[in-house]
Amino acid sequence: MAPVAVAPLFEPLKLGPLTIRNRIFMSALTRNRSVPTNVPNALNVEYYQQRAKSAGLIITEGVLITPQGTEWPHAPGIWSQEQVTGWTKIIDAVHKEGSVIFAQLWHLGRVSHPDAPEQKVAGVPVYAPSAISARGGKFRFIAGEPGYVTPTAIDDPTVLLSFFENAAVNAKEAGFDGVELHGANGYLVHQFLDSTSNTRTDSWGGSVANRSKFGLLALQRLIKVFGKDRVAIKLNPSGGYNDMGMPLEDTIETFSYFISEADKLGIAYIDLVRYVDMLDPIFDGKKRGTKHDIIATYAHLMKHAKVFSNGGWTSEEAAAVVKEGKVEGVFFGMGWINHPDLAARLEHGKPLDNPIDYTTLYGKYFASEEEQRKGYVDYPAAQ
Repeated sequence: MAPVAVAPLFEPLKLGPLTIRNRIFMSALTRNRSVPTNVPNALNVEYYQQRAKSAGLIITEGVLITPQGTEWPHAPGIWSQEQVTGWTKIIDAVHKEGSVIFAQLWHLGRVSHPDAPEQKVAGVPVYAPSAISARGGKFRFIAGEPGYVTPTAIDDPTVLLSFFENAAVNAKEAGFDGVELHGANGYLVHQFLDSTSNTRTDSWGGSVANRSKFGLLALQRLIKVFGKDRVAIKLNPSGGYNDMGMPLEDTIETFSYFISEADKLGIAYIDLVRYVDMLDPIFDGKKRGTKHDIIATYAHLMKHAKVFSNGGWTSEEAAAVVKEGKVEGVFFGMGWINHPDLAARLEHGKPLDNPIDYTTLYGKYFASEEEQRKGYVDYPAAQ
């Protein structure tokens, strides 16, 4: 029996047609081990299977929907048959351990770089809603460690919507239980939502409804493939990361509208990311994000989708909000990196005592398989 302080996290949960065994979820964690060509490999299978032994719901690391650049090399994709086959092996391993897995579908938009190998292969510019560069960026795998570039404003955003739909088709073929649209952290969907990165004057920008259009249509494309009860979205209204964030009034108006409209689509869940100070950069001497109480501000708007949350939760804090009915499940991130048995440790009152090696978070760009294992699949489980 789980300790009383965390017991609410070990109640099963119905998510559409799925039954999830606990409410301790694994957040998307980019680890850059799909070496060398964005194809999921045997090492990735081992990593996910270790964590599937106790996680209720697993969200994959961000999965690239097109061979356009990424902030890091060796992130997995889902545009080719070889990638679909690789993901199927991971999914089979996760299901064998009794867990559920959604693919997080990811397009970086303006925070790609034209000199990234994937971007060169794609043969297209770095696309975004508007030709506005994000501040910051440090592409360590590119000579000179350049920052972000000014992107090309996409003429027809429906081209990008088609990438999401095709990725969903491939994810379904691979066997995923569902898909999560990455609408957070300053990536493409977030860039359309935010008035500081989207200054379009056509039907894709300007008003709250117009800025919400891309993300809502992307959800509809995913629903077309998977059905509404196997589609979800991750949102980070407080912004900050990747140079995102609007004034508070604009933020609340924009995300209240978007969440209400997304909820009307009947999707499985909306993951509301809380404000996290370490993910909020400083520009011009002040924090970039818009700090406010994410759960109190938006959770009440969700009448159909389940309320999940992410962002620096402790296990006791998470159990309390689940018990109070404010949130129905909580994503943990960093804890899963150095504790492959995170949920089992919490259930049996075991300490989280594996020290984390930050030097191996993203692997090494041109490393042997043995080197890639370090800090990835070699953290021990508790006895």
